[in-house]
Amino acid sequence: MRISLFRRTAPDPDRITIAYGGDQFEVAVRRRPAARRFTLRVSQATGEIALTVPQPSDFRAAIRFVEAHGAWIAQRVQRVPRRIAFRPGVRMPLRGIPHRIVRRAELGAAVLATRDEIGAPVIAVSGESEHVPRRVADFLKQQATRDLDGSVAKYTALLGIPARRITIRDTKSRWGSCSAAGRLSFSWRLIMAPPYVLDYLAAHEVAHLKEMNHSVRFWRLLMSLCPRTEEAEAWLKAHGAELHRYG
Repeated sequence: MRISLFRRTAPDPDRITIAYGGDQFEVAVRRRPAARRFTLRVSQATGEIALTVPQPSDFRAAIRFVEAHGAWIAQRVQRVPRRIAFRPGVRMPLRGIPHRIVRRAELGAAVLATRDEIGAPVIAVSGESEHVPRRVADFLKQQATRDLDGSVAKYTALLGIPARRITIRDTKSRWGSCSAAGRLSFSWRLIMAPPYVLDYLAAHEVAHLKEMNHSVRFWRLLMSLCPRTEEAEAWLKAHGAELHRYG
């Protein structure tokens, strides 16, 4: 009989569960070779709690670190904006203007941005209540695609550099991106922001088609394309996290 001299150890868990103040919190563990210390973050967009740890590291030390910061985690989680579902009666922004979601059985189209009997903006949705969330989300993505396609076309024409592809996603950590291959990606939630904010993000990513960096040259180019850059950046900093509340 052969006896192995080496014992395989189970990998460390990818989550830590702690209790604080009567609540339980799930902390995602992310191992990063370049990390030099433990770092805790609570996403204001999703409420996710994440601990970045060096690799390798003592998992027991990671647990102790999280437990020592229970009060901090609880306070940050309480600040995360409350989620708002797409359902009849809810008020939500469309191109920066509050709209109320209403059901209209007689509506020909599935979803329509219109006005009610007193002239207030509404998003009218046909069909049964259980279909409202999906139909509203689909409508917003369609509107975002239309607006972003238009803005990207405008700025690529000015630069004379085409975009290879435009993708609409539900990103959490960034509003847009540009790959080295010229593929642009945007968050559909930009359709809820004022139009100049969506337009700025389109200009920002198109500018990366020429300057794949954030150098002085990049910002100079972006400002020439979109004079409202600073205003849009300030709006996103102040209100961007709120867009993740919906849906």
